[in-house]
Amino acid sequence: MNFGSDKCEVVSVKKTDTEALSMTEALKILYQDEWLVAIDKPAGHLVHPAESPQDDDLVAMKILRDQIGKRVNTIHRIDRPTSGVLLFGLEKQATKKLHKALELHDFDKSYWAVVQGKAPAEQWQCHQPIQKEDGAPVREAHTSFRVLESRKVEALASLEEQCAGHGDILTLIEAIPHSGRFHQIRRHLLHADIPIVGDYRYAGIETCDRIGELLASGTRMLLQAKSLTLDHPITGDKLTITAPLGPNFLRCFPSLAE
Repeated sequence: MNFGSDKCEVVSVKKTDTEALSMTEALKILYQDEWLVAIDKPAGHLVHPAESPQDDDLVAMKILRDQIGKRVNTIHRIDRPTSGVLLFGLEKQATKKLHKALELHDFDKSYWAVVQGKAPAEQWQCHQPIQKEDGAPVREAHTSFRVLESRKVEALASLEEQCAGHGDILTLIEAIPHSGRFHQIRRHLLHADIPIVGDYRYAGIETCDRIGELLASGTRMLLQAKSLTLDHPITGDKLTITAPLGPNFLRCFPSLAE
């Protein structure tokens, strides 16, 4: 969810990595041409290698590199537990232009989140400043929110007293970030007292475990980078890339499958 001008990270093709690909499920490619490629990043995958890598890390850019047989350049990032549209550059000029567009906020991003409880309004804005960590500067942040659907869930009846008496309600929300601060959407929804289902960091371990058990959604955080709209860096055409909803979203809101 970062909009900043992060340095480009490049991973080149290594023949010794081809065997590792056979042990990893292929990524779903949402769009590809000779200049760029977009994938549906699974929840739990890192965008690029961690500073302190672990043996079991699943790194999207490495898997994609081996899958398509080309070097790939990171354009933006989304949090590890977040799924959805993730864009990479395949060519130097296109990558440079995509980074510039990101720096100028010329990308339109839409996220969908499932939260426990009732939203404060059908539409609202949050301008709560965000500090990444103690000692770090406090930065301005802005997110627009819109309710897409809300429903009472029988499986959550035992949690009704939570969330000001709306603990048995799930709400599907569209979030539009206008800045790219650390965990911005997650923290702005927490500020509204409606944390994302499965957000262990902000909703709490006990709550997430209980809801995951009742909904059969496991430990996954229900936040998805749903769509990305941009001007193609070479052709100039308007391009909208959309990720399909995963099974946990459909389980929470069956009407979306109709």
